[in-house]
Amino acid sequence: MKILIIHSQYQLHGGEDAVVDQEMQLLRQEHTVEILRFQNQGGWKGALQFLGSIWNKRAAGKVKHKIREFQPDVVHIHNWHFALGPLAFRVINRLYVPVVHTVHNYRLLCPSAILLNEGQLFTDSLSQSFPWKAVRNKVYRSSVAQTFWLAFIVWFHKKIGTWKKIDSYVCLTPFAVNLFQQSNFGVSKEQFLVKPNFTVATETVQSTEKEKHFLFIGRLSEEKGIETLLQAFKELPFLLKIAGDGPLKYSVVDAVKEFPNINYLGNLTNKEVTEELRKTQALIFPSVWYEAFGLVNIEAFSNRTPVLASKIGAPQSLIIDGYNGFHFEPANVENLKEVVRRFSALSLIEKEKMGTHAYDQYKSHYSSELQLSYFDSIYSKVLKK
Repeated sequence: MKILIIHSQYQLHGGEDAVVDQEMQLLRQEHTVEILRFQNQGGWKGALQFLGSIWNKRAAGKVKHKIREFQPDVVHIHNWHFALGPLAFRVINRLYVPVVHTVHNYRLLCPSAILLNEGQLFTDSLSQSFPWKAVRNKVYRSSVAQTFWLAFIVWFHKKIGTWKKIDSYVCLTPFAVNLFQQSNFGVSKEQFLVKPNFTVATETVQSTEKEKHFLFIGRLSEEKGIETLLQAFKELPFLLKIAGDGPLKYSVVDAVKEFPNINYLGNLTNKEVTEELRKTQALIFPSVWYEAFGLVNIEAFSNRTPVLASKIGAPQSLIIDGYNGFHFEPANVENLKEVVRRFSALSLIEKEKMGTHAYDQYKSHYSSELQLSYFDSIYSKVLKK
């Protein structure tokens, strides 16, 4: 099968970009795959991209040229915002090529993309025909103008039927599908499929001995629950290591200066991430938004590491409480402290058993070996249409 992947890369390489690269490498094992990348820019170039994304003829022209040149059986689009734009979906549809869209966030439902505003869940946009409250609250880049424009782009393409021209939406969890069905997005449930992310476990001769510290890896930002994490460990006697970068980096740096049990590792390479996941006794995932997936959770599983995660979004199904980790209430400092103490009180054998369960969960649900059959099912369905 000939598959064309299209993706607008973020200014800073993130989780979606990593998933695209990973899936492309996997698909090339059995299919002919090419990728057409667009790059989101910053500054005035980015502003022009954003303004023009409502009807980006130049990007759509590149898509048309690539399809005529490559003649794919199916097109798979990941991120369309903002260097690509929704017009590409209409062009692909006019060329009679099936198109699949992986939904990595909730931008089609709300300009915030994460259904969060000022640290609180924000779901008003799900029921509004136009998200005026989101505009007033400046949920996108703290700007009324930019929030309105993004909302208008999605609304305009909804009105002219662009989103119905997508043959299949691929969500990462059933939770995300339910959110779309509860909203006024207006696309039938039959167009939604579920395919989880995956990770490739790195083979090792022997298991790394677990150390006694806890670990956070991810973007240092409000929606990831960094403030909750820091506050909890300021009041706990256990060692916490934090890896990543983001707008709350200096909150982490300040905490490190004041509290010797909090260490900041900075940004890590993929190899270093794997090493840290192997060494820690548990990963902490304190997200406060409806997390679409959380790739680091299954990366932890693949390294036999349990996860302590907030009970919201995808982690509700990824983590099975008491089996491969523990749940705690999102943004609840006291509950997080309680769960950390509960895990610490487990015997070494109990922790190892939980790590084994995490690895079993990875092998049975999130390993690369399972993914090709997922893709074959998705692509076969749209080709039959």
